[in-house]
Amino acid sequence: MEGLDFSSMKLTSQPELFEFKGISMTHFFTDDWENVQNFQARPDDILVATYPKAGTTWVSYILDLIYFGNTAPERQSSIPIYLRVPFLEAVIPETPTGVELANNLPTTPRLIKTHLPVQLVPKSFWEQNCRVVYVARNAKDNAVSYFHFDRMNEVQPDPGDWNNYLQTFMDGKTVFGPWYDHVCGYWEKKQTYSNLHYMFFEDMVESTDREVEQLCSFLGLSTPTEERQRIIKNVHFDVMKQNKMTNYSTASVMDFTISPFMRKGKVGDWKNHFTVAQNEQFDKHYKQKMKNSTLKFRTEI
Repeated sequence: MEGLDFSSMKLTSQPELFEFKGISMTHFFTDDWENVQNFQARPDDILVATYPKAGTTWVSYILDLIYFGNTAPERQSSIPIYLRVPFLEAVIPETPTGVELANNLPTTPRLIKTHLPVQLVPKSFWEQNCRVVYVARNAKDNAVSYFHFDRMNEVQPDPGDWNNYLQTFMDGKTVFGPWYDHVCGYWEKKQTYSNLHYMFFEDMVESTDREVEQLCSFLGLSTPTEERQRIIKNVHFDVMKQNKMTNYSTASVMDFTISPFMRKGKVGDWKNHFTVAQNEQFDKHYKQKMKNSTLKFRTEI
């Protein structure tokens, strides 16, 4: 794993979107579809599920430190997070597929990430009663973060300008489908599937300590206070942004001259992007889309 070279990859152009299983996708996440769907989960696997740019890497790193921070400290300085917590459905040129990386993980438990909406998650995760950690972020900040991510990431479609992108986001035509369906789908699943822990990005920003403690409780682990403090220090946004093993600077499909992978990690940055008119339009649309859900988000803390 350590020997894999992600730095030589360069793609010629950003991919096109197409409709796949009822949602927008690019071929980078559908090319290995049969193997993804047939993936054999193990009962102790932990699946990190999120809509893109909702705190995936943050929670992945927290989980990695909870389980392996003490037992395998060399991982922290030698293996990028995207190899420690493979992206199951990803098929990136010149690298092993997400399924191959997951199947070859030497760790127990295996930490695996996905952006798939709940209805497309491989069935074996549910059949094996795996623990699923879902992170949701408020739609406005999520849209802003996704926009900047699409600008710098060559495996994502070109987002165009902010105004057009916001409409695309509202229309649900971003990769991995509508934000609304994604967050609500897992929220509904949680009502019938007890091994799903639903976290909010805003809560994590507000009190990382509290959220890590609740996560440990969900995992059935009692982590001493000093251990939690060590984890929290390592997962502070500014620390992770400087850490080459967590900031994706070793993945050359991302152009850091346009935007860093880890940009701000704040709640409320949407206010720097939305115009008054855009905000009014968005609020109206949001109210309509979320009217049947009990899910509540904070757009500021």
